[in-house]
Amino acid sequence: MLSQIKCFRQRMIKYLENHTVTETAIRFRVSRKTVYKWLKRYDGTLESLEDRSHKPKNSPRSHTDEELKHIKRCLKKHKWKDLILAFQEMKEKYGYTRSYGGFKRIAAKLKKNKPAKQKKKRKPKPYKRADYIGQKIQIDVKFVPSYCVVNGKKYYEYIAVDECSWWAYRQMYDEHSTHSSYKFLIELIKHIPFPIREIQTDNGTEFTNALLVVKAKHKTMFEAALEQLDIKYHRIKVATPRHNGKVERQNQQDEERFYRHMKMYSPEDGRKQLAVYQRKSNNYIKTCLNFQSPNQVVEKYLGVM
Repeated sequence: MLSQIKCFRQRMIKYLENHTVTETAIRFRVSRKTVYKWLKRYDGTLESLEDRSHKPKNSPRSHTDEELKHIKRCLKKHKWKDLILAFQEMKEKYGYTRSYGGFKRIAAKLKKNKPAKQKKKRKPKPYKRADYIGQKIQIDVKFVPSYCVVNGKKYYEYIAVDECSWWAYRQMYDEHSTHSSYKFLIELIKHIPFPIREIQTDNGTEFTNALLVVKAKHKTMFEAALEQLDIKYHRIKVATPRHNGKVERQNQQDEERFYRHMKMYSPEDGRKQLAVYQRKSNNYIKTCLNFQSPNQVVEKYLGVM
C-alpha cells in the first residue's frame, strides 16, 4: 500500500512528463530543486521514492571504538548507575576529553543496547492430588465480610473441603486462634461422613508454630489433636496458595452465593444462616464432578465401600 508521500511524488513525476520543471514546481508547490532531486532518484520503482536516512555518512567527532570499550568497562564497574564517578574515572584514567552531557548520552545508548539478563523460568513441581475420598482435606480460614456484619465486630469462617469429592464443612467463630482451629477440627470429625487420612493447611499461626521467629518447642492445640487422632498433617509451602486451590475456590463461591445476600446481627444469627447454607451447598452440582453434587459422589463412594 502506497503512503501519501509516495503517491504525491509519483503524481509529480508523471505530471513532469508533459510539463516543464517550473510548471511542475508551481503545480505541486515545491522548489525546482526538489523536482530535480526526485526526478534524478526515480528509476521506475516505488522504492526509489522513499525517504533516505538523514544520518551523516561520517562523524569525525564520534566516539572511537577504544573510547566505547573504556566507557563500557567503567559503567560496568559502577553498576551502570553512578555515571558521575564513571565519568571522573574516564577523565583521570583514560584522558577522556568529552563533555559530561555527551558521556551521559553515550551511556544511555549503551545501556539500551545492553542485552537483558534472561531469568530462568521457574517450573513448579506438580502437586500430588488426592486419589480417593478422605485422603486429603484442605482447611482454611477467611474473614466474614464486614458488609455482612451489622454490629461491626470481626468474625471468622473455618472451612474444610475434601479434595476428591469437594464435600465441604463450614463453621463460624468470633476468634482467630489455635483454640478455634481445635474446636473446628472436633466439629469436622463429628459431621464428616467418611474417615480422614490427612489434613492440609497453610502456615498460619492458628494452625502451626513452625514459622514463628522464635521457634516454639510445643505444638499447637490443633497439631496436638491431629497427632492424638492419628491424622497426618501437611503444611503447604510458603507463597503457594494454589496448593490449597479447592478451598480457595470454594471461598469465592461462598462469597458470591451466600455472603453477598446475608446480614448477621450476632454470631448465633450468623451460625444459623451458615448452617442453612451448609446443608444446601453440598447438594449443588459441579462441572468438575460431571454435573454431580458432592453428596452424590460421597454416597456412591460409601455404597462401594
